[in-house]
Amino acid sequence: MRSYRTLFRTPEFTPFLLSFAAYAAAQTIGGLALGTLVFRATGSPFLSAVSMFGPQLAQLLGGAFLLSGADRLPPRAILSALAVAFASGTAVLALPGLPLWAVFTVVLLQGLVASLGGGVRGGLLNEILSKDGYVLGRSVYNMLWGLTQMIGFATGGALLALLSPRTCLLLAAALYGVSAVVTRLGLTARPPRASGRPSLSATWRTNALLWSSRPRRLAYLGLWVPNGLIVGGDSLYVSYAPGAAGTQYACGALGMFLGDMAVGRLVPPAVRPRLATPLRLLLAVPYLFFVLRPGVALSAVAVTVASAGFAASLVLQERLMSLTPDDLAGQALGLYGTGMAALQGIGAVLAGTLAQLTSPATAMTLMAAGSITVTLTLAALGRQGRSPIRLPPAGPVG
Repeated sequence: MRSYRTLFRTPEFTPFLLSFAAYAAAQTIGGLALGTLVFRATGSPFLSAVSMFGPQLAQLLGGAFLLSGADRLPPRAILSALAVAFASGTAVLALPGLPLWAVFTVVLLQGLVASLGGGVRGGLLNEILSKDGYVLGRSVYNMLWGLTQMIGFATGGALLALLSPRTCLLLAAALYGVSAVVTRLGLTARPPRASGRPSLSATWRTNALLWSSRPRRLAYLGLWVPNGLIVGGDSLYVSYAPGAAGTQYACGALGMFLGDMAVGRLVPPAVRPRLATPLRLLLAVPYLFFVLRPGVALSAVAVTVASAGFAASLVLQERLMSLTPDDLAGQALGLYGTGMAALQGIGAVLAGTLAQLTSPATAMTLMAAGSITVTLTLAALGRQGRSPIRLPPAGPVG
């Protein structure tokens, strides 16, 4: 499948995208509003970064307990319920006078349940699309995420100039409600992809199976760590340029959109596997420029160029799916999403700590250097794994 026209004729693909667009817009506007609210209340880059990306860190816990439900629960019902849960939690965050400990409790709970949503949504997309349409469909999904972020952060920045952060949080809660309605009305009720009840033991057993393959491990680490370190640096936009954070996030989303469009639509399938390492390097190298503390315009250019490198996830997801049985696709993608979100949360904590000790610009530069180091290490390990095993020369026969 190489045509957008053919892709959008696929039954359920359009309502699937619309429900995700509303969900992503809510997450974008709500995250920026919450980060701004916490930064204005505390003046802390660390707490601002954790409030925006802390839910992703909590997904690590959810991935350990809930991921077996990604293939063992009906997808439409779960996605609808999760959107309602996020709408309720975001509305609670908008309550005046909510203490900081309560804010982070809600953030933790949201991250915990979000771990299940990524696997369910990824598995459902894999089910809706044919094998030859997965990369193109996933690229459109990622492009929509980038476009929604771009519009959402730009709109969120404008709204925060006119409205209070709490009002913006209520708007985000309403968008989560829209996502729940579109999911319920636009998608077909499908049975679970795998038999059996979700359980802790099933989650751990399947995660262990997925992790047992060296090629899958390298794919997972490539998807998680370089990305997580860069997103950790991105969490400092609010403290780096408080008045222009929305612009920085929007430029990052634009770069992501352009990168996914190029890789998903224009790059031949035979060429894609060779782009994993160059794209991950592109993701990090422009952030080294932040050591010079550039102004808003130059930093926006660097962010746009770097964010095209997020398209590496398309290449690595395709590799991951080629190594995974169909009946484990949901949990495999859920483990990818959970690990990526957790590493992004860890990256936000690490970047916030570095910024607290040094400065946001220095912290972003250090995070980029770490991402480059990890990418080059994983590339070397991948080449080592493909090398033939050389046996020592035989000794004399006694």
